[in-house]
Amino acid sequence: MATIESHKATNNGHVAAIFGVTGVVGKELARRLTSASSKSEWKKVYGIARNPDRVNPINRSNYHFIQCDLLNRFEAHQRLSSLRDVTHIFWVTWASQYGYDSRECCEQNKAMMVNALNAVLPKAKSSLKHFSLQTGLKHYVCLQGPFNNEESKVRFYSEESPRVSSENGNFYYDLEDLLKERLRNKVAWTIQRPGLIMGSSCRSVYNIMGCLGVYGTICRHLKLPFVFGGTKKCWEEFVLDGSDVRLVAEQHIWAATNKDVYDTTNGQAFNCLNGPGFTWKEIWPILGKNFGAQVPNDMFSGELCYTRAMADKGKVWEEIVEKEGLVQTKMEDLANWEFLDSVFRCPFRLLGSRDKVDRFGFTLRYKTLDSILYWLDLMRDDKIIP
Repeated sequence: MATIESHKATNNGHVAAIFGVTGVVGKELARRLTSASSKSEWKKVYGIARNPDRVNPINRSNYHFIQCDLLNRFEAHQRLSSLRDVTHIFWVTWASQYGYDSRECCEQNKAMMVNALNAVLPKAKSSLKHFSLQTGLKHYVCLQGPFNNEESKVRFYSEESPRVSSENGNFYYDLEDLLKERLRNKVAWTIQRPGLIMGSSCRSVYNIMGCLGVYGTICRHLKLPFVFGGTKKCWEEFVLDGSDVRLVAEQHIWAATNKDVYDTTNGQAFNCLNGPGFTWKEIWPILGKNFGAQVPNDMFSGELCYTRAMADKGKVWEEIVEKEGLVQTKMEDLANWEFLDSVFRCPFRLLGSRDKVDRFGFTLRYKTLDSILYWLDLMRDDKIIP
């Protein structure tokens, strides 16, 4: 695995504000920026979220948690307007109350960022150097369908790929346009676009590791076969790109502190991907053995729907939590079965190119299987799964 150069401080220390600090990427960012090795560069880190973290919350001298509902304009102003010393903003949050491709989702996410910018910019305008926005590869597709043969062809989206039109829009576009409007010629900004994110969180709606961890654990507990439910294409072919949250966090920091990358007020976008492609067919038997579940000869099922199969397993998960002495969670804190069904039945290919970020000098890569196994081990260490 390649390494990347350490980030050199060019002043008396940066001050970060992480919006969405309890999410899968936000927590990893906070861990890295508050680590002992980073203290000389990141003298202070503000973590902003609607609710505090319940699992191994960060407790370090240079970390300050701010509880704030960004959809509440008054609360955002009251709790964020005192952040005069912020030099770097990391936006890794989103409002998930409405469907991703709905107009309401666009309006809510734009309102959150407007409220945050209105609170922070007037007081931090002299100190703020960079804004790092996280969106994703869904920037390149319309989720509403109908889908045709073009979506099934192998293609790798680059950062220059055009926006796609849809009836309701894409909230990624709303956020990018808002940054252009508010920061152009004032503050540098970059956009990171990960694929399927692998990390650990009890606060993330789209949590593939939580889904896999709960499903594998329940299969072992009930002595059920560890079966992949989805389409043959998603089972056998390259359909999605993986993004280890460690890589995503490092790319955020790299882009925010590397002047060769961000020395522009017009913004830069970068795909944020592990690198090597993967198929679930090659990964699935290794995962089953890792969980200690039954691994049948035929692990593929076109009929299994996780939303239906796991609908009545909430009590089973509570029994496992009690028996194994795990952190108190409900099944829905970790697993979103509709999301897992959508991943394993994705009607289009969503693959990105790493050419641009490689060309700019960010060379960190992970194999997706290694990412999954790493995060399963960490979830066990944190007593989230047995």
